[in-house]
Amino acid sequence: KDAINPSNAMPPPNQQPAPGQELPLSTERVESTIPQAAQEGKWVYPSPQMFYNAMLRKGFSPREEEMRTVVAIHNTVNERTWREIMRWEQLHSECTEERKLVRFGGKPDEPSLKARLYGALGYKPPFDRHDWVVSRCGAEVRYLIDYYNGAPSTGKAVAMHIDARPAADDVSGVLDRLRMPLLRLW
Repeated sequence: KDAINPSNAMPPPNQQPAPGQELPLSTERVESTIPQAAQEGKWVYPSPQMFYNAMLRKGFSPREEEMRTVVAIHNTVNERTWREIMRWEQLHSECTEERKLVRFGGKPDEPSLKARLYGALGYKPPFDRHDWVVSRCGAEVRYLIDYYNGAPSTGKAVAMHIDARPAADDVSGVLDRLRMPLLRLW
């Protein structure tokens, strides 16, 4: 019913308690380090209340008492994703303009070609996929991100692998994907 924001594929923020919600949840939002292309400033993460409402809307059964931790993990994963994308963007030092995130969207039911190929080889599939679009010198560059559960380790609440790479939509994306492994070896 609500208008969907094309930059994040979400309806307007809902900070109201959900029907049947028993515990109050924080409505405080945290600013990210990720520059926003549509306006000045940085992207702002959802509050625990917004995240809880979004999970309910998507058919999940979230636990109110876990929302603060879930939001903290979500925010950390997004910050790590941005850092991974910025590693790729370092391949384009000719552009001195600040990179900005134009839009993003989850595509959990649309596995990337790489994820499908790995699955055919017997690897576990990613638990989520996102597409992020970054502004590079005025041009839009799409990145594919597959999120995999990692092997649990002592002292870490969550273990995951973030596989972020430019989409092979154009020659630049293909060349970047060929160059990066060589640069990492170097």
